[in-house]
Amino acid sequence: MLSKKTKYAINALVYLSKKPPKQPILISEIAEHENIPQKFLEAILLDLKKAGILASKKGKGGGYFLLKSTDDVNMADVMRLFDGPIALLPCVTHKYYQKCDECVDEETCGIRSVFLEVRNQTVDLLKKATLAEIIKRGILIH
Repeated sequence: MLSKKTKYAINALVYLSKKPPKQPILISEIAEHENIPQKFLEAILLDLKKAGILASKKGKGGGYFLLKSTDDVNMADVMRLFDGPIALLPCVTHKYYQKCDECVDEETCGIRSVFLEVRNQTVDLLKKATLAEIIKRGILIH
């Protein structure tokens, strides 16, 4: 299940992606339109900025804007940023690998094999699930 932080991050990214490119949007505007607590949103946007997904402008006319194109922002990266590993077992994670304490042999472990396949397919789907795809599907529904 997605954390509230990840869900809020996706909602904020969708909102920003519908604005003109490189136009800074105030945190208060995003928070109000997306019903996200402003203090919580500030931390989320800062993390997205550190990850190179957003940029910001200070001062009058300042705010946050999308730095990457909507085709280059995928849900696998966003989920990992806020929720950590996507895999259901520590032995099949890509960036957060840990050997399972009870495992005798990873090479012959049927459990690991099945959950590695689940992780691989999940990551593939999440990488294809770009911000552009989310926006496109939202338009088709409305």
